[in-house]
Amino acid sequence: MNMVDVIDVSKTYEQGKVLVHALAGVSLSVAKGEFTALAGPSGSGKTTLLNLIGGLDAPTQGRIILDSQEITGLSQSSLANLRLNKIGFVFQAYNIIPVLSARENVEYVMLMQGVPARERADRARAILDEVGLVNMHDRRPAELSGGQQQRVAVARAIVSQPSIVLADEPTANLDSQTGQELLEMMARMNQERKVTFIFSTHDRMVMDHARRIVRLKDGLVSDDHTK
Repeated sequence: MNMVDVIDVSKTYEQGKVLVHALAGVSLSVAKGEFTALAGPSGSGKTTLLNLIGGLDAPTQGRIILDSQEITGLSQSSLANLRLNKIGFVFQAYNIIPVLSARENVEYVMLMQGVPARERADRARAILDEVGLVNMHDRRPAELSGGQQQRVAVARAIVSQPSIVLADEPTANLDSQTGQELLEMMARMNQERKVTFIFSTHDRMVMDHARRIVRLKDGLVSDDHTK
């Protein structure tokens, strides 16, 4: 069964008086449990496609189906509910809240989901230990390295038990060893928790870990290879 179906999707932006065709009729399916990279140079359309799959933007034309639900044309409140309950996001810039501790950052999505306080705290502690942040639960982002902050972001994405995790250039701000450790951790979570992962990346290390690589060029799929 597919987690994602992208059907003849195009996305056009206006930049001043110029139309930019970020995607031009892309079709793609991702099965449940895949560990897939959307690869390509800057401007290829990979981040645009990831944002459309995550309901952060809407296609100019075409359809997107996520976990058997068509999300094209959903209201903003319905999309927000979908993102809260079905999608985990990991961003290049971490996007964790600086005034909150690691545990509080991880709890934040569960707080919005209405999970009881004791359960939130227990699940947050368990996932932080799982991502290698034992004894760092109460540290704020400024007290953590970049790699540790990204581990908090991954923990936050996973702890709400989403159907899919979308990761936009997750290793871009990390050194190679930290990036390698992060990818191994996410691969383990994919195997153990059966969560679908889709990355956008131009990092060879991410592509080496991915089991499927979808290459984009000029808004089109140029290659689709499963290892």
